[in-house]
Amino acid sequence: MGALTPLGLDVNSSWSNLLAGESGIGPITLMDASDFPTRIAAEVKDFDPALWMDKKDASRIDRVIAFAVAASAMALKDACLKPEGSLAEEFGVMIGSGIGGLGFLSEQHRRLIDGGPSRISPFLVPYMIADMCAGYVSILNGLKGPNSCVVTACATGAHNIGDAYHTIQRGDAVAMLAGGSEAPVNELGLGGFCAARAMTRSNDRLSAASRPFDANRDGFVMGEGAGVLVLEEYEHAKARNARMYGELIGYGMSGDAYHITQPDPDGDGAQRAMKKALRNAGLTPEDLDYINAHGTSTPLNDRTETYALKQALGPAIANIPVSSTKSSLGHMLGAAGAVEAMICLLAIRDDILPPTINYDEPDPDCDLDYVPNTPRKATVNVAMTNSFGFGGHNATLLFRKI
Repeated sequence: MGALTPLGLDVNSSWSNLLAGESGIGPITLMDASDFPTRIAAEVKDFDPALWMDKKDASRIDRVIAFAVAASAMALKDACLKPEGSLAEEFGVMIGSGIGGLGFLSEQHRRLIDGGPSRISPFLVPYMIADMCAGYVSILNGLKGPNSCVVTACATGAHNIGDAYHTIQRGDAVAMLAGGSEAPVNELGLGGFCAARAMTRSNDRLSAASRPFDANRDGFVMGEGAGVLVLEEYEHAKARNARMYGELIGYGMSGDAYHITQPDPDGDGAQRAMKKALRNAGLTPEDLDYINAHGTSTPLNDRTETYALKQALGPAIANIPVSSTKSSLGHMLGAAGAVEAMICLLAIRDDILPPTINYDEPDPDCDLDYVPNTPRKATVNVAMTNSFGFGGHNATLLFRKI
């Protein structure tokens, strides 16, 4: 695994700070947000892209690509797996971004307005397009296997992991780097989500602004970062005595066919994604030990997801702990599903449930066990994570202890 999150510059620090109930949310420092209705975000602090690539490239590349490069390098090191020789042709990449290089795009648009088309960088297109996270990582690491990406808004990270899983299952690769990256904290990204009225405006709450399932939630907090997993075919991993965090055993996906931003109020698509993942894994709801919810802290999402969980899992949901780690990390958009997949695997490894912080006043419509405010020791053999995106994209992943 490799990760850059608002809680840390690697997986271990992010995980330990998450369990400590820390929040990565604070005043925006990457831009002047004084004129915006939302002036807080969950930023990645003290990130130096020059530690992960050529200094010249680091000085000009979009932040979203730099995040993907760094997280991928960490994941490869953690896996002790070098894509050399014949393995390079069977080692692929699926790393997506919900938005892509929005910061670079914004900068080049300013150049166009101020100085005309001659001022536009020749790197505008390659640094803007969402597939360059996968492309750049492939180039830097010599990965010649399947090279692709899924772009499904806030379900991007989860869909890339699920599709990489299918790629290995059908024999097109023995290993895949998979996940998501996002760097939306800029004038255009912040302005767009503010205009959509999707984000909290509780600027005075700071670290308590993201309040999934709490009665006083009023919108999500924008986050940034990246999460990348190394997925490897089991026999290949076993043969080289690889350390395994867990096994990916189920993947479900669906479409709401309802609205460009709002979830289906009946949670129909979410229900079907969860049921498909369970069917794919050959499991029942009673087999689940933990669920990492999409849990964005928006009034609609949290209520709809709670209802969908009840409908999809039936009476079993009364005994399944559910938490939203977006309470600490903010909403990392296209990177969220990948980081939350890692959190499930770490919960399995350590037999501990990460909390939903800032849960103070229960909402009658959100009445599940949300692991409020403090982590909880528990045996975790099977964990599920949900990711839902604008456009009605739904993804569910299931992991099992090895």
